[in-house]
Amino acid sequence: MTVAAWRQPRVILWAAVSVVALGFVIALEIAARHYGMRGPITNQAREVIFAPKSGPLLYGSMALMMVVLPWRQRFIAAGVAVGIDVVFFLVRWVFDAKMMFGNGALWVVLGCAVIAVTRRTGRERALLLKGVGLGLLLVTGRKTGDTWLLITSKTRPMVLDQYVAVADHALGNPSWFVGRFVRATGPIGEHLLDYVYIQLAVAAVLVSFYQLRKVAAERRFPAHHLVRTFLVIGLLGPAIYMIYPVVGPIFAYGADGGHWAVANLWPDTATPVSAPHLMPFNDFTPRNCMPSLHTAWATAIFIHSRKGPRLLRFFGAFWLITTLGATLGFGYHYGTDIVTGVVFTLTIEVALRSQARGWDRSGIRLALYGATVFTALLLAFRFLPMEMAGNPWVFGPLVLLAMASVIYGYVRTTRQWEPRTTAPVRHPEPQPELV
Repeated sequence: MTVAAWRQPRVILWAAVSVVALGFVIALEIAARHYGMRGPITNQAREVIFAPKSGPLLYGSMALMMVVLPWRQRFIAAGVAVGIDVVFFLVRWVFDAKMMFGNGALWVVLGCAVIAVTRRTGRERALLLKGVGLGLLLVTGRKTGDTWLLITSKTRPMVLDQYVAVADHALGNPSWFVGRFVRATGPIGEHLLDYVYIQLAVAAVLVSFYQLRKVAAERRFPAHHLVRTFLVIGLLGPAIYMIYPVVGPIFAYGADGGHWAVANLWPDTATPVSAPHLMPFNDFTPRNCMPSLHTAWATAIFIHSRKGPRLLRFFGAFWLITTLGATLGFGYHYGTDIVTGVVFTLTIEVALRSQARGWDRSGIRLALYGATVFTALLLAFRFLPMEMAGNPWVFGPLVLLAMASVIYGYVRTTRQWEPRTTAPVRHPEPQPELV
């Protein structure tokens, strides 16, 4: 790159973002070491040799990286990854070590980074490095999130579950209702929802792979795609956890909370409506409820699947519905978390789309409105829970109306951004002359 190219505002912006992100990951590594745990950098480096935590996630990251490769190179990369994993499998089987696949995928991604630096030049090098960065960001984001959750449990000894649970009465305590329903479905329903809940990142990879399917041919990335929204949600969401620590009904009001729980009520008995208080909790349960990031990510998957074929649209709707069922049915979230998760995603999505369009004014206005609604909801759950529980037919519809207003604003704004196709002008057919 020339000096003039490095001085372009877009290049400067991405360079600044990269430096901040690297500093953030290093800070998390130091913080994790302070608490006697491995940080995101160490955990990622270990997976080059040791059994990965999630093999599907690593193969998903490799699939994202391969969007920049032609089909022949994709088959070669996939074959190399599988071959390396077979060797690792045999070695672990001989030494009776922990079994998990995925090392081969990570090796291929790192190998492509080496090839980009040593064998590619110019735009081809930049494109391949972007693909490698895209794949590694997915994995690093997961490792960073795990470390961040550890920090929330260590630094936030008091939680706000009583406030959120009382406010949840305005929505009819959906977690209690869905929890009983999921339990009634038996092991089949529980296993299905558990798989959907765990493999959320894999679903995001499938939708992203469709969106980025033309990158190899066009040699450039689209202005906006699902991965951008996914990463920003993962970056901003944990910051809210620190401000608004909540552990969830299965821990605060269920058996999983042990002696830290208020009582063993979930999902059979709704919480009593009484004045809420801050409550202490253990130092290992993540405070990762408000907002529900699983709901936020599933909403993003649903939004980005709308432009795909019918099967992909069905897949996005299925993943959103089942994710909502899992987050509520397993007692991980309250209904209030779900509402804020939807508003959170739409606000981020419209802001990113506005930025991709050159900071569109209508998008900026909607993003500010969404942020205002999100903040108002958090304040209401914290300072008006008794009023909400005492007047559910007033506050329940108001909460849902606030969420619906953001949804409506998003649909209306994005439809205005869609390219309009004009119908061809029909000319009257010539009529035979009368003689």
